[in-house]
Amino acid sequence: MDTRSPAPATPQESLGVLLGLVRSEIVRAMEAELAALGVELRFTQFLILKRLARLGPMSASELARAVELDGGAMTRQLDQLEGKGYLRRCPHEQDRRALRIELTEQGAALWQQLTDCNDRVLEAAQRSLSETERRRLHDYLTRVLDALRAKD
Repeated sequence: MDTRSPAPATPQESLGVLLGLVRSEIVRAMEAELAALGVELRFTQFLILKRLARLGPMSASELARAVELDGGAMTRQLDQLEGKGYLRRCPHEQDRRALRIELTEQGAALWQQLTDCNDRVLEAAQRSLSETERRRLHDYLTRVLDALRAKD
């Protein structure tokens, strides 16, 4: 009986490992950009601001789904971002029991500053790809995501 552990997968052997490594490097690079600007945000908080800036006000549960956080983790992140003055919880216009999360003026101004950071990180991640390869990569990853989300 062979009791040796299997050798760890190399990125060439595992799509999951490769995708995980790419995500980790994007997170590392983005957090380095934020630190260089003197902005005290973690990557998840950056994503929350990005979603609100791009999609507009939404409920905490919608936002949690958009950035893939559970409710408790989202509440902690929202508390921190609200404490920094970047977002606010406002009463929902149609449902007085619900709250909508929206960027403050300070949050919107910060997002404008962070847009360049986001662009630099994503450009650096793709710098060795031609425009055609970039489009193909986006297409491939979109198709992989759609396949994983398919219910059938």
